[in-house]
Amino acid sequence: MKNRAAYFGVFTALALIFSYVETLIPINFGIPGVKLGLANLIIVIVLYQTGWREALLLSVTRIVLAGFLFGSLFSILYSLAGGLLSLAVMAFIKRYKGFSVIGVSIAGGVSHNVGQLAVAMLAVSTWQIGYYLPVLLIAGLLTGALIGFVSREVLKRIPERNM
Repeated sequence: MKNRAAYFGVFTALALIFSYVETLIPINFGIPGVKLGLANLIIVIVLYQTGWREALLLSVTRIVLAGFLFGSLFSILYSLAGGLLSLAVMAFIKRYKGFSVIGVSIAGGVSHNVGQLAVAMLAVSTWQIGYYLPVLLIAGLLTGALIGFVSREVLKRIPERNM
């Protein structure tokens, strides 16, 4: 498709805008590091619209740019760990027809938190923060369900494209 670069630019801009908006939302879930993951809405849509390769490129691009613009080197590291594991899991289970968009997104939300926790355990050289896992699993389930629901509704309303 000749508009491939234009679509990628639009999706990148949307993901960055959502990343920025999320920094402005004054919602404190009472759990350190837990966010809605608004940019993941765009990743899920791209995964379903174009495929895992484009979603991977978009995810890495968004994480690096957002990290430099709104975060730090550590936020890039944590986000890459969570984002790459999340995308790998979502792309893998999306291949099976038994999973809906919401189910795929939930798996992505949960695995994102697992990836970030693994990096945190390595960074502080202790497994004891693993006790935080049940809280992160519940948070990933809830935010993944929300992002999955919104993604499903958006995907219903846009024409399918193979970019």
